[in-house]
Amino acid sequence: MHQSWAFSIRGFIGLSIGSMATAIGGCATVDPAADFDRVQQHIASATGAATSFRPDRGEETQATVDGLMADGLTVDEAVQVCLLNNSLLQAALYDVGVAHADLVQAGLLSNPSLGVALRLPAAGGLANVDFDLAQNIADLWQIPVRKRAAQRNVEQTIREVAALAAEQAAEAKIAYYAAVGADHRLQIARDNRTASQTVFELTDFRHQAGAGSELDTNLARGVLLEADLAVTQARQAAASARRSLAMVLGLAIRADELVLSDALPEPPSQALDGESLTAIALKERLDAKALRESARSAREQLLLECRRVFPEVALGLAFEREARPRAGGRNLLADTARSSIAAGRLAAPEIEPRSARDVDTDFIIGPSLSLELPVFDQNQAQIAKARFALERRLGELEGLQRAIEQEVRDAADQARTAWDVARFYRDELVPQAARSLELSRESYRAGQSSILSVLDAERTFLAGRDRHAAAMEAAAAAVPLLERTVGLPFDRLLEEMSRRATESTPTTKPAETEKPTAAGSNQ
Repeated sequence: MHQSWAFSIRGFIGLSIGSMATAIGGCATVDPAADFDRVQQHIASATGAATSFRPDRGEETQATVDGLMADGLTVDEAVQVCLLNNSLLQAALYDVGVAHADLVQAGLLSNPSLGVALRLPAAGGLANVDFDLAQNIADLWQIPVRKRAAQRNVEQTIREVAALAAEQAAEAKIAYYAAVGADHRLQIARDNRTASQTVFELTDFRHQAGAGSELDTNLARGVLLEADLAVTQARQAAASARRSLAMVLGLAIRADELVLSDALPEPPSQALDGESLTAIALKERLDAKALRESARSAREQLLLECRRVFPEVALGLAFEREARPRAGGRNLLADTARSSIAAGRLAAPEIEPRSARDVDTDFIIGPSLSLELPVFDQNQAQIAKARFALERRLGELEGLQRAIEQEVRDAADQARTAWDVARFYRDELVPQAARSLELSRESYRAGQSSILSVLDAERTFLAGRDRHAAAMEAAAAAVPLLERTVGLPFDRLLEEMSRRATESTPTTKPAETEKPTAAGSNQ
């Protein structure tokens, strides 16, 4: 009976361990697909791009990139190629999977411990058996805090990766506009070279006709040579800008194989309110959101360390069966002689009862409890460390918020200035220089001025066109810089500014109509 009971206990314990392992193993699946979805949602909100790289769908990336580049790249398509193909962003996205794995790990119970001791009697017989099965129940009050801290870490990682994507998207736009601007400058340099060739031919014609001097021809030739050099430099700058764009987009193609479809945009006409932009940035900036999640995670870590004062409290089942020495041997010949003498005849020895020979084979089974006593180590150091880490995160968050305020004001001021400068070159300086150049040429043809006035007007016009191109490039780059600083695409940024302006505008009636009347009070 005891033996059958012992087998039933062993079977129950084995079944329990197997069931626990199956349950834990079945629940511990690591599938970060939902977290990758959330990364894409944050990226789309910050950049307006609907497509970005996913580690679980990497085989689709190249086909999508090829499709985007099939008929030339717009600036929006360049952003999508960057988000799909940029190796830095691809590597960072795997951190989301790591954070999700940490979250799964944080929710798992620690493995039970099994102890078995087998001690053999010196005289032989059945061994003494000690059996212990224990589970650390400190997990019961530590797992909820661990999971909250790990979840905060997942949120922080998602926002950090999305913030990096927003940075790369802004860099892609800036690089795209730089490449388009460099192409524009190359075309301007070629146009300038054509204009210088016209002036040179004019002076040479007048010199051949005897109406001009060789000095005039040499001066015009010098300007033409400068224009040739400017074309060479502009060609190299355009190729370099395209290589920089290809690098940001993660492409290995030749610079001249990039087909850029969009031209430099005209400067926006919208007014920018620095204070409204600051409020939007403090709410929308992904790096600020990530740091806030980091502070929350540090707070949960502090709570977890406080709960680790008792790091291990093990509750289990203990089983012990005492040793049974080997039964003493019986001298049957002597026992037969004694029985025969007593009976006066040959007689068999008496049969001894089994209980007289056997020892007790009962076993002991019952619950067990063990815990680590916090006598010397009460986790003070780790608690203090977690508290310092929390204070550091809070300080970093406060510093980042102050920096955001200044960055947004500066970005708004730079954008306004860049747009004003580009419009000023477009509407004032370049047209004025073009009129001066035309007047000087007409005056030179009529013999009323020297070639020096023509060359001076030409240099002013050429420099004005080049500076206008640079101003247009800076005005275009100001938009992605503003998007990166505020944390929203430009169209959504304008919508948010308009909404805030509407909400802050008083919509109530004049004061005299606001006073409650008798009829109004009766209502």
